[in-house]
Amino acid sequence: MNKQKEYQIRRSSRAKRARIIVTAEKVEVVAPLRMPEKQIQQFMRAKQDWVETAKNKMQQHVDNMTSLAPDSYQQGVLIPYQGKQYTLQVKASLEKNVKIAFEQDFIAYVPEALKGLGLSEQIRQALVIWMGRAAARQAVKTMDHYAPLYQLNPRSISIKAQKSRWGSCGIHNDINLNWLLILAPAEVFEYVVIHELCHIGQRNHSAAFWVLVERHCPDYKQRRSWLKQNGASLMLGL
Repeated sequence: MNKQKEYQIRRSSRAKRARIIVTAEKVEVVAPLRMPEKQIQQFMRAKQDWVETAKNKMQQHVDNMTSLAPDSYQQGVLIPYQGKQYTLQVKASLEKNVKIAFEQDFIAYVPEALKGLGLSEQIRQALVIWMGRAAARQAVKTMDHYAPLYQLNPRSISIKAQKSRWGSCGIHNDINLNWLLILAPAEVFEYVVIHELCHIGQRNHSAAFWVLVERHCPDYKQRRSWLKQNGASLMLGL
């Protein structure tokens, strides 16, 4: 296995031993900071059969995935948001750009000049921006509730577009969240926020970490299970 082409190496201060993450986009080995590259190569060679099996399973899973997004963005299609589907209404507008509103259903206010072949993409882009802002508001609201309970205070909160991660907590307590979480049920969004907050207190996924998560979120296993079962479809985005 050629490490330059077949897998990526990510060093982590949390890692006590090497582990492999296989996603639809890449194979990644997470290794301790001081683990020699030669040892990583040996580890990956020993795990080559396992990696190939995992890649095949992932590809089968990808082939069977169903996107939550419509084929095109036009009057009457369904838009995913917080675990539900809402009808999209398209209305004429005097604005210069497409504007999105949410009033029981989604409304796309569309300028007359934008009607045509590119309209669907314009609406999609406007929805992505709207969803990102909604995710930011939801993240702040959730953190404001949970952070003070155990003094797990992040330095910053960022909403990002990520292809394979739902969230992360940096060494300086900067938390990043995937905006696509806003498409999941609110309790799943909440779980991911709690998960990352708990990394401020516990930098790994030890038993102590999951005890802390459970204090905040007693049914976290059900919420995590939902994300494992449906996360691939969410990752397809809008």
